Amino acid sequence: MKPRLSLFPSPLRFTRSYATRLPERPPARAPDPLRNNPHAVYKELPENVTFIHRPPPTAPSPLSYTTSPASPLLQPSATPVDGPLPPTLRKDKGEKPPVSEEDIARIRQLRREDPETWTRGRLAAEFNCTQWFVGKITSLKRADRKKVVAKVEEAHAANRDKWGERKKLQADIRRKRKEFW
Repeated sequence: MKPRLSLFPSPLRFTRSYATRLPERPPARAPDPLRNNPHAVYKELPENVTFIHRPPPTAPSPLSYTTSPASPLLQPSATPVDGPLPPTLRKDKGEKPPVSEEDIARIRQLRREDPETWTRGRLAAEFNCTQWFVGKITSLKRADRKKVVAKVEEAHAANRDKWGERKKLQADIRRKRKEFW
């Protein structure tokens, strides 16, 4: 017996289920800018014509937060604030007094004569300025700088000897990777 072919396919066979449905974006519903605009002025003219005037967006609004703030704390007050202001959240280190020209010359002389004794930190504490300022106005000679760097490297190497195998391996990997930068 041959299967019977029908001109009209079965409705169950071609229905789309949830899994076969293609996603479709819903139609966009942009709000009408002319409707419910508090700044628009509507005027009915003869022959069923409506004239709508809207001020430009750059014009100051009477409802602006800068010209008429909603909060009473933001409104300009006629009298100044009574009492002290609350403390700041971060500690202010304060300004260091400027260093005189004589002190700058003295800093340079001390740093030149004995850079191991007169370090940046000690000079900054002595002359009441920052370490950055001392470094900016004085610089070590190349030979002295190499000595200082070697001394620091020696102290660091002593600490590196205490490292474990994995930490040494990771440091070597980072050093090797940095060579290829």
